[in-house]
Amino acid sequence: MPHPASVGSAGVSPPSPATVAVLGPGGVGGLLAALLSRAGHRVICIAGEETASFLRRNGISVRSGQFGDFTARVEADTALREPVGLCLVTVKHTALDAALHRIPAHHLDGGLLLPLLNGVEHVAALRDRYGAQRVVPAVIRVESTRSAPGVIEHGSPFTEIDLAGPQDRLAELAALLTSAGAETRVLADESTVLWAKLAFLAPFALLTTRYQLPIGVIRTERREELAALVEETAAVGRACGAQTDATRILARYDAFPAGSRSSMQRDAKAGRPLELDAIGGALLRAAERHGIRVPHAELLVRELTC
Repeated sequence: MPHPASVGSAGVSPPSPATVAVLGPGGVGGLLAALLSRAGHRVICIAGEETASFLRRNGISVRSGQFGDFTARVEADTALREPVGLCLVTVKHTALDAALHRIPAHHLDGGLLLPLLNGVEHVAALRDRYGAQRVVPAVIRVESTRSAPGVIEHGSPFTEIDLAGPQDRLAELAALLTSAGAETRVLADESTVLWAKLAFLAPFALLTTRYQLPIGVIRTERREELAALVEETAAVGRACGAQTDATRILARYDAFPAGSRSSMQRDAKAGRPLELDAIGGALLRAAERHGIRVPHAELLVRELTC
């Protein structure tokens, strides 16, 4: 990791160049890899042989209203073969177990592992594998898709990351990500960080996937179902110690671009495996632990499982 950035009247100065590994250079990982490379950092993308070979030859091309259209050069390999200060884990949850063998724990000695996955249960699994001090719980809010190998379509007018942990430990990481273009905050409460994302994501993913409709149609034509599902997810979040508020979540849906579609919805349309267990399953398991009834969530998960 680079030296701590200084804060002055002009804001945060650019961090010193760092070496960053990105496990899973898809929609989210590819966007962040390209942004970090463009900001002057050394980026090593970790992927399968075909993808790694393509990225070595062609780099990553980004098409974005927020960041413009550009191509960034990156290194690429099928496994991490040297120590790095930061490793982003941005694979789909369905591919996580199979992908982690590409990141040996000893190459993260002194470094940080930053998982930007959907769901909440992966944090404990990663801590068991890599050690609690290395793993930084975090979430990202962005709509970004890999439309072809090495081609990233960034559709949202924002790219936001929340990190959970002590400010003094994570300020440097937040400065690195913010300077690359991903507006990053450090929040103290891990449950609030993780459940604020899941309480919003679960209704979005489950409803758009079940009905194959964008969020604009869901929030108007299926408003009652959306509101009921948000009440359920917010209640589970609060039971898990998070400060989740159904009114605020609904307000975020109303402000979201009407044509937005969830990644689960896109996966379903393309016939890819769904992150249903990481999103809907995690919600149902947490609800059961805390004795909270979530009939709308149960029905949607059951229908999407069939």
